[in-house]
Amino acid sequence: MAIPYEELTTKHPCYARGKKGSTGRIHLPVCPTCNIECRFCDRRINDYEQRPGVASAVITPDEAVEAVSKSLELCPEIKVAGIAGPGDTLASDYALETFRLIGNRFPGLVKCMSTNGLLLSERADDVISAGVDSLTVTVNAVDPEISAKLNRGILWHGRHYTGTEAAEILIKNQLEGIRKISVAGITVKVNTVLVIGINDEHIEDIARTVKEAGASIYNIIPLIPQYELKDYPEPSCVQIDAARTKAQKYIDVFRHCQRCRADAIGVPGEKDFGDQIYLKRIAHKDTFSHG
Repeated sequence: MAIPYEELTTKHPCYARGKKGSTGRIHLPVCPTCNIECRFCDRRINDYEQRPGVASAVITPDEAVEAVSKSLELCPEIKVAGIAGPGDTLASDYALETFRLIGNRFPGLVKCMSTNGLLLSERADDVISAGVDSLTVTVNAVDPEISAKLNRGILWHGRHYTGTEAAEILIKNQLEGIRKISVAGITVKVNTVLVIGINDEHIEDIARTVKEAGASIYNIIPLIPQYELKDYPEPSCVQIDAARTKAQKYIDVFRHCQRCRADAIGVPGEKDFGDQIYLKRIAHKDTFSHG
């Protein structure tokens, strides 16, 4: 049975209410591929950028288990094993395989997964059976016209879809998946990348819609201007706070996101142990294409 939401607020740093948590997490970079083309996403293999979508290397599920073992020795505060990339967790089977291995060897750890949600509806049973305790779904819009401005296209069942057609498929699958996962008792957090001039006036609609679908907590992340949206401004603290205040009318809002790397280890905002665990560093080398 998945860990209840109230318990997650004491164990999971991304669910801590009102203040930064004192618990740690390890992100396991086992997912090499993605199936959507976000206009702001620039996935990279390097050891110097501090942002989502970046990892020093992609490791195997077996290597991930050993990384957890070593990390717990260095940082006993780690309570969460998370998988958030650098690609999407449901675009391959590596994340679910890793969670099964971790569940057998470290049953006390919270198992946390992030996904873009394109395959969430059809793979919900796989997520549930893998013993995932908390799931984060990135939902940047619930209006296809707005979504199409943020996502160039999707790769779904062997076909490439673009524009509002792609957006309609993505949003439908995200919301259906959130419903299935939440009904199963798994806590769902929704992330939204805030892009001023595109979805900043849409935040209330997203918050209300995902709450109705079953999400428990909402995280608004400021855009890092890059790739196709490199000319858009990074939201100011005032703009971020205004968006969070709007969302909080409908759903609990998390306010201390550190925008962690896909291979982060330790207590967010404090020392990171990644350099000591992921020894196969591939510095300044790009092995993923944009998308």
